Amino acid sequence: MTSAQRLSGDNPGVRRTVLPGGLRVITESLPAVRSAALGIWNGVGSRDEDRAHAGATHYLEHLLFKGTPRRSALEISASIDAVGGALNAFTAKEYTCYYARVLDSDLPLAIDVLSDMVTSSLIEPREVDAERGVILEEIAMNEDEPSDLVHEAWTALLFGDTPLGRPTLGTVDSINSISRDQIFEYYQAKYTPDSLVVAAAGNLEHDHVVELVREAFGPVLTGDREPAPPRLTGSSAQDNRNTGVRLLSRPTEQANLVLGCAGLARNDDRRFALLVLDAAVGGGSSSRLFQEVREKRGLAYSIGSFAGQHAECGMWGIYAGCLPAKADEVLDICQSEIAKLLAGGLTDEELARGKGQLRGSMVLSLEDPSSRMIRLGKSELVYPRLEPVDEILASIEAVTQDDVREVAEQVLGAPKALAVVGPFDDADAFASAVAS
Repeated sequence: MTSAQRLSGDNPGVRRTVLPGGLRVITESLPAVRSAALGIWNGVGSRDEDRAHAGATHYLEHLLFKGTPRRSALEISASIDAVGGALNAFTAKEYTCYYARVLDSDLPLAIDVLSDMVTSSLIEPREVDAERGVILEEIAMNEDEPSDLVHEAWTALLFGDTPLGRPTLGTVDSINSISRDQIFEYYQAKYTPDSLVVAAAGNLEHDHVVELVREAFGPVLTGDREPAPPRLTGSSAQDNRNTGVRLLSRPTEQANLVLGCAGLARNDDRRFALLVLDAAVGGGSSSRLFQEVREKRGLAYSIGSFAGQHAECGMWGIYAGCLPAKADEVLDICQSEIAKLLAGGLTDEELARGKGQLRGSMVLSLEDPSSRMIRLGKSELVYPRLEPVDEILASIEAVTQDDVREVAEQVLGAPKALAVVGPFDDADAFASAVAS
């Protein structure tokens, strides 16, 4: 059966088909290119784990490359390498994606390999044990990278002991304790056709892709289950937005800082105003933070702001990396710039520049098949519909000074959480940075 009710009205090249069992196939035809990007998306992320399966989503991302009844781990990677393609995966809080980029003529191979991995992984005990060490190394690598560690510490502080606050990789304890049977149980429960989306963009023909997917998924396409609805709501972090200071004392040459607060949910109509504001505050070399902290005072090499969204909540923050002796001064400037925004908003020039930056970055990001494929797969899982690009651009352009002032008061005016990684001993020394 074919469904078009959630597709973008501005692009006739986008088509969607629902196969038996609820498996969705959504494609975008780009005749001008000679390649294709394919992704098999699962609407399950690390926030869907209970404590017994903490880290299982990311663990499976590794294990699905380790062999099926038809292919060994080497044969999986060699099949794509042999045609000059790329094969990889990523795990996020709310979804997982396995993807490939190949020549258009090799799309049937990519569909066969990825479908085989996703539907028929062996999850063999020896591979579970071998990959356990790899994931522990990945966790250790994250611990050794202060800029990654500070963001993880800040997220854990902001969202507390909830699935959104816990690390996507899992912890040393959870990875060491999870068994092969627990992982396989999770795999069988979560990797069902109704939770999966096959997204492809490039020089392709939709009906041909559907037939290839139908053949590759074969016997799992049974029953009359409807596709899982898009993730539009959640509850695990909605009432767990914390403030204060979290210090991770490390003998680093730099202090790494994240100062921020709760933001807006993914489908909040005010998100465009927040994104415009974020671009003006710390989105580039012309932003207030970059100019005040780096250009005028030379206090930091890395300085900027960010906004992130989930189903029911979001986040906004400032990241800086600076010499430890400069940390207090950098934080004072960040707080001062936030106060100026709350008191006076943006200038007309900043508003126009923020809009232009968002419009340009969005359109330019959609100039290759991989970005188009990601837009298709992600939209199918977490948005009510695939929003037309022109509609998004119009929403950005419609942001007014009043919109920016309102969202600044509601988001930037909220109590703050601060995470610090560096050679410090006393978290209380940073208390003034989060004082109301």
